[in-house]
Amino acid sequence: MEKRLVLASASPRRAELLKQVGVHPDIITSDVLEDISKEVPVQDLVQALALKKAQAVANTVQEGLIIGADTVVAKENRLLGKPADFQEAVEMISSLSGSGHSVLTGVAVVGQPDGQTITGFEETKVFFKELLKEEIISYVKTGECMDKAGAYGIQGRGSLLVERIEGDYFNVVGLPLQLLNRMLGNWNINLLLK
Repeated sequence: MEKRLVLASASPRRAELLKQVGVHPDIITSDVLEDISKEVPVQDLVQALALKKAQAVANTVQEGLIIGADTVVAKENRLLGKPADFQEAVEMISSLSGSGHSVLTGVAVVGQPDGQTITGFEETKVFFKELLKEEIISYVKTGECMDKAGAYGIQGRGSLLVERIEGDYFNVVGLPLQLLNRMLGNWNINLLLK
């Protein structure tokens, strides 16, 4: 019998990435607050938040694999979550202009009914071109950036901000597919063999 896959995320980008590889998960969102103020290593933070989301949904699911994910942007020990407003989005993108930063996504999978849990993370380096102030304001005015860590989406108009990346592109979109596929291997699932 095929395992039920549940995505514990309201992100349409994560759902779309899974659909691109032939997975049509049930979507059940959690009401977990994404608190990025904790003083812990960022790798631990994103995994803890992903696990918190997956476990919150796992409590409502009797059988299946629940996938949680959390993405943050990190620049010089400063974590950039989703911007609160227009001005914060402008400030975030301005701080990333002409330099590199890291995008980290924590992924957690919780199996039900046994509660087996595995977590992992992926890190990708992203380098922005030097941006003009009017380019930043024009981009923020699109509204594309408001629900995204670091105030940009690489899969949309935000791609014009990016000069190059080192690592997993899908991680920057919000779900590192290779990492997830390796993790699902713990339940004898290989998305290439679906």
